Amino acid sequence: MTAQPNSGPSPEDVTPLRPEPPAGARPEPAPAPRPRGRRRLLIVALPLALALAGGYVWVTGGRYVATEDAYVKQDRVSVMPQVSGQIDAVLVGENAAVRAGDTLFAIDPAVYRSVVDEDRAKLESARLEVEKLKAAYAQAVSEAATAREALATAETQDARQQALFRGGVVPQAAADDSALKLQQAKGALAQAESRVLSARAALAGDPDIATDRHPAVLEALAALNGAELDLANTTVRAPVDGVVSQTARLQHGQYVTPAVPVVTLVATDETWIEANFKETDLTHMLEGQPVEVTLDTFPDRPLKGEIDSIGAGTGSEFALLPAQNASGNWVKVVQRVPLRVELEPGQALPALRTGMSASVEVDTGHVRGLPRPVAHALAALGLGGHTAVAAPAR
Repeated sequence: MTAQPNSGPSPEDVTPLRPEPPAGARPEPAPAPRPRGRRRLLIVALPLALALAGGYVWVTGGRYVATEDAYVKQDRVSVMPQVSGQIDAVLVGENAAVRAGDTLFAIDPAVYRSVVDEDRAKLESARLEVEKLKAAYAQAVSEAATAREALATAETQDARQQALFRGGVVPQAAADDSALKLQQAKGALAQAESRVLSARAALAGDPDIATDRHPAVLEALAALNGAELDLANTTVRAPVDGVVSQTARLQHGQYVTPAVPVVTLVATDETWIEANFKETDLTHMLEGQPVEVTLDTFPDRPLKGEIDSIGAGTGSEFALLPAQNASGNWVKVVQRVPLRVELEPGQALPALRTGMSASVEVDTGHVRGLPRPVAHALAALGLGGHTAVAAPAR
């Protein structure tokens, strides 16, 4: 066999030789071992700190309850004419700001002006009739007095004739004629007194009644007042301060009728916020609690307010078609209850428009506190603890 030559050690098997330090030089120190305990401490401390911070936030949280389901609300007034007719003039433009009493539009007043003139003439005629009734009463009283005097004369003459007849001075015919005249005088007096009563009744039982207090005159006055009111209603005015809308629909010559809205007026004298909170957020909400409102249009101008009232029911209860939950497909859904938030007076308000979106945050003054098991455990150890604590109002 032929022996293989020794090729020597491979490069991998060769250990590099450390150069010898020069004479008089200090040897290099050995590298220190890495501290593994600090790394483990950091690995444990970070989740623990996060857990403690989260627990603190949860325990001290729950004081503020917020919702973005909130909107600016203002009263809307549907303006409708009180009389029918053709529009004669439109005096406001679309989205114009108006004050209470400003004229919005006018209806042609010609027909109503003629009715006023007619009723005014009827009123004067009624007053004249009352004066005639007073004159008729005075005449009836005078006729009754004359009939009363005639009766007294007839009674005297009849007594004389009857005495002469009994003495045989006058015949029977003369006595009968005197008795007949006496009966006629009595009948005339009765008729005269009846006319007095009729004339008094025509004057409402009071001969001295004022002309304008007579029922016929009062009726004519009422008709005239109604006609004047209709004439005044031909000018349609703004009932409150606000911004008028939908005036572009009004055209000159357009015929309008009562009880049909033709213009909408958004009242700006009172503005509030309607916030819809989940029913689970109402646990600690009370009227009068402070509220901060942030409008989407003006996010850098938060407004202050307070809860004015809490709705009587959820929105689904007032829906046109309430949900029928008595079925096999029922799914529980958190309901929302509307809250009315009044804005704090005296603060500078931006230009608010009804329907604007807003975010509402309520300070309930209540925090969650420790969970009951933890609180009971701390109490057992004598360390105290409450399940919930009240936070001071901000």
